[in-house]
Amino acid sequence: MTDIIEQPPAPGGKIVPERAFKPVRIAVLTVSDTRTLENDTSGDILAERVARDGHVLADRVLLRDDASAIRKQVLDWAADPEVDAVISTGGTGLTGRDVTPEAVMPIFDKHIEGFAVVWHMVSYQSVGLSTLQSRACAGVVDGTFVFCLPGSNGACKDGWDKVIRWQLDSRHAPCNMVELMPRLKEV
Repeated sequence: MTDIIEQPPAPGGKIVPERAFKPVRIAVLTVSDTRTLENDTSGDILAERVARDGHVLADRVLLRDDASAIRKQVLDWAADPEVDAVISTGGTGLTGRDVTPEAVMPIFDKHIEGFAVVWHMVSYQSVGLSTLQSRACAGVVDGTFVFCLPGSNGACKDGWDKVIRWQLDSRHAPCNMVELMPRLKEV
């Protein structure tokens, strides 16, 4: 992690340097029928940013657009105590093969509706009305945060740099998702 503390792009948010930084263990899932690990630029972007910002890349997998396989992988990571969050890229569009939301939304214990709203606000600034073609979503599965981003490089950059990065930074104020992690499985 760099020593330079940037401030979040969103109004009202800030980094409080006095707070301790807590690395989050993040698994990256690429969903694609056409990419391989060798040419998975979106997965590369997420993996590089996770490490750059001081977190731990817990695992990285590439799967085809298959709802059962996607669901199984997310459930396996959610059951793994070495994974705190999952970020997927791909499969959130409108075509017949885009099945990431169908795979993960039924297993969400809690939906994070605000993520889609904020994602579309951020995406609109980059791609305008084309953001309507994204079904980005997020939720909690067995105490693990799951964020599903579109498969483009720009979507991964915007999703991490302008949204997820800040909520997975324990120094972000007024609040962040890291401080919720110990309480996600409360009953």
